[in-house]
Amino acid sequence: MSLDSVRAFIAEHAPDIAVVEHDVSTATVPKAAAAHGCAPGQIAKTLSLRVGERVLLVVTRGDARLDNKKAKAAFGGKPRMLGVEEVAALTGHPVGGVCPFGLATPLPVYCDVSLKAYGTVIPAAGSPRSSLAIAPERMAEIVDADWVDVSELPVSA
Repeated sequence: MSLDSVRAFIAEHAPDIAVVEHDVSTATVPKAAAAHGCAPGQIAKTLSLRVGERVLLVVTRGDARLDNKKAKAAFGGKPRMLGVEEVAALTGHPVGGVCPFGLATPLPVYCDVSLKAYGTVIPAAGSPRSSLAIAPERMAEIVDADWVDVSELPVSA
C-alpha cells in the first residue's frame, strides 16, 4: 500500500518521474548507493523526528548526520527519532522505505541544504526496494518543504 500511495502522489505531482522497484534491498544508504551505483551522499534519507509534541520529516543527504544543535535551533527543541511502529503508523511507509511522498498523515517536511550538492538525489519510494530520482529543489517543491541547515557532513565531504 505504501508503494501505491507514493506512485499515486508522484503520478499527480510529477508524472514524468518513474518510481523504480529493485530486485535488491535499498533500505539503507549503503544498499541504495550500491543499487544505484552512486555516492552515498546522493541518496536522500528521510528522518522521522519528534520535537516536543510535533512530528516532522527531515530529508538530508545519505552521508550526513543530524546535527542536534542545529536541529534544536531550527525546530525549537531537541529532536528525537521516532520508533519503528510510530514511523510506519504516521508516514504509512516502513522503515527503509520512508520518504516525503504519499504520506498517511500530513506532516511538515524539511529538506536539508546538504541535498543541494547534487543535481539529482535518490529518495526511497515507500518500500525497502523502491526509489526514484529527482532534483532536490523539485522534491522540496512538490512536498511543500522548507529548507533548513540541520546536518553535519562527513569530514571528507
